[in-house]
Amino acid sequence: MTTITVVDHQTEQSNNTSVINNMDEQLNKDICSCDNHENESSIKLTNDEELITKLDNLLLDNELDSNIYFHSYQSEKQMSSIMSLISSTLSEPYSIYTYRYFIHNWPDLCFLCSNHQTNDLIGAIVSKLDLHKNTLRRGYIAMLAIKKDYRRKKIASTLVLMSLKEMIKRGCDEIVLEAEVTNHAALNLYENLGFLREKRLYRYYLNGVDAYRLKLWLK
Repeated sequence: MTTITVVDHQTEQSNNTSVINNMDEQLNKDICSCDNHENESSIKLTNDEELITKLDNLLLDNELDSNIYFHSYQSEKQMSSIMSLISSTLSEPYSIYTYRYFIHNWPDLCFLCSNHQTNDLIGAIVSKLDLHKNTLRRGYIAMLAIKKDYRRKKIASTLVLMSLKEMIKRGCDEIVLEAEVTNHAALNLYENLGFLREKRLYRYYLNGVDAYRLKLWLK
């Protein structure tokens, strides 16, 4: 099972909170006003574009350290650094096959943060997007890790926003993840972005800790 551990304890500004959680309601109102399928597709595209614009604005609002930079996964050469960072940060162990499953199949949904001067990897998010029950395009945030010395710098929130944006561009219907019930920083981060607690998963992790499954409905 995958583990979500967010180490960015910075609380988002009030005008940045819950920017996504009303989109489903607005989509339903818009679609009801359409006369045919062509209009529905047009409304869907418009709202996806509006949501992407909001995410772009949130990314611009994040004041980040000038010594760091964000980039996407490029090659297998980065795999060892990603594995080292995540294994040293998250409580759940993963095999190299798990990393390769996610990153090789969805390389465009792996975003990284590095130090400008040393090029050391300091943050990573690993996600996927595929069909759920043959109907929904479901995004899944599998791993999120930030190096200890770089916490409280909005790196985690920036990586999440980058991942959400890419999933929405690909027509994602919903996004899910799991977070430890004791990981209040993770819960705050995701709930501020509109995620809701769908269910509690008892003894979900190998360490015996329960998890919340969080979901963001986009359509």
